[in-house]
Amino acid sequence: MKRRPFLKNLTALSGTLAMGSFTSLSAKAYRKLDDDFAGQYKIITASDGHYGQPDTDYESSHSNLKKAIWKEKGTDFIVFNGDLIHDEPRFMTEVKKVYDSIKMPYYVNKGNHDRIDPMQWRAIWGQDQDMGFIHDANFGVVLLNCSNVEGDYLCANLEFLKMKLYQYRELENILVFIHISQNDWTKHGIACDDFLATISEYSNVKATFHGHDHDVDGIMWNRKKPYFWSGHFGGSWGNPFPSYRVIELDESGTMRTALKRVSDGEILNAHLI
Repeated sequence: MKRRPFLKNLTALSGTLAMGSFTSLSAKAYRKLDDDFAGQYKIITASDGHYGQPDTDYESSHSNLKKAIWKEKGTDFIVFNGDLIHDEPRFMTEVKKVYDSIKMPYYVNKGNHDRIDPMQWRAIWGQDQDMGFIHDANFGVVLLNCSNVEGDYLCANLEFLKMKLYQYRELENILVFIHISQNDWTKHGIACDDFLATISEYSNVKATFHGHDHDVDGIMWNRKKPYFWSGHFGGSWGNPFPSYRVIELDESGTMRTALKRVSDGEILNAHLI
């Protein structure tokens, strides 16, 4: 399938910048690393399922993602990175049943179409809209809200972010997940320079992961920090190939990540950092 030039150029350009240890991998090179990359941890992130969106086959898109996830071996946990539903609050309990049926540990992030209030969110998911945790006493994960009941695009809670990054400052790596890009480098991003500056202050923030932009699936850089997108697996617009992202960390702190097509697991782009 022919991909849009913008998406190709986005990844190609990032590989030419002096950003430190960074390699853009072909699908063949990524698979070849299976013999050498001693991945200690494996995370899957998928965004923009838009469960309940009218005139879409949202049940099939979620079923297809489930099948793709089941084919991934050794997954530690999944992050559903926003737009779990499409505006209508009653679908939130329904999509939870779908996620529960995957029978793997997972966490959820709030997107602009997840239009329920913080109390409802906590009652359904058992977690706050802003949260952080340490996985296996080894690396930190920070999940950040970026919207409200009205669906406005918001900058992250900077106070919470700073608190968690400081709390996790001694860890080898930190992964940050936030649905909406905190920079206006995409059509649907929002300019939040204080967020980008805060991320840059911590050398152990390995990468930040976004959803929201259904037609963006590559990598961008700011202050020598990588920001990844995962396309979408549901909804009515964007790339013609529903996708999800695999993230792996090895014992040395090296990360490799690949965007995969839901339908067949084909690697669409991959990077080693």
